[in-house]
Amino acid sequence: MATPSLLLLLADGRFPAGAHAHSGGLEAAVAAGRVTDLVTLEAFLAGRLATAGLVGAAFAAAAHRTAVPESVGSAHPARSGVVTGPAVRSQALARLDAELDARTAAPALRAVSRRQGRALLRAGRAVWPDAPFADLPATPGGAHQPLVLGLLCAAAGLSRVETATIAAYGTVTGAASAGVRLLGLDPYRVQALLVGLADACDGTAADAARAADGPPERLPAAAAPLADIHAEIHATWEVRLFAS
Repeated sequence: MATPSLLLLLADGRFPAGAHAHSGGLEAAVAAGRVTDLVTLEAFLAGRLATAGLVGAAFAAAAHRTAVPESVGSAHPARSGVVTGPAVRSQALARLDAELDARTAAPALRAVSRRQGRALLRAGRAVWPDAPFADLPATPGGAHQPLVLGLLCAAAGLSRVETATIAAYGTVTGAASAGVRLLGLDPYRVQALLVGLADACDGTAADAARAADGPPERLPAAAAPLADIHAEIHATWEVRLFAS
């Protein structure tokens, strides 16, 4: 059984996967005047959790499902399952990668997801060299970040719900930290916002873990068109504080 320390380690922004270099779209939203204070930051974080958070968590949980028996990682522990072999897992991960690509409308965000996936993969291979990372699809740019996260959490012995929690948590904490830097907000009050979103984060993770029981094409597809537009604009900036 995994210790809570592993969950904390993988959820920590200091884990060497480059998450600190991304604002989750907040930098562009601030520049557009859509996020200006704590109230608008809270709304931004809640919206991000309900869209990118849910989708990313569901795909991370689905990737986790390919690496462990359902009886270990499922949101429904009473169900039995078998560990998939490398060929079957590789096919499943390729389907997940294609489905997540289809749900990521902005080319800039697709590139960011794959870039973060490569960074996480480098860390994962160093820490858990025996994990089945070779089964990830050999797509240009690398696999999407949630897929790498799912395999990484499986290698760490975390459950599917814990995996989804890390994914959902990461979508709001990175943007919250960026808010302190971009808007000069009180970090204590920003942390209070995150505390207020804790139940929503846990609920999103639980929903995502349950959704992972279904086929890839039925996974959540929540979208934020304005975030897609902002991402494309942000990618054209010559000077910016964050990579995305």
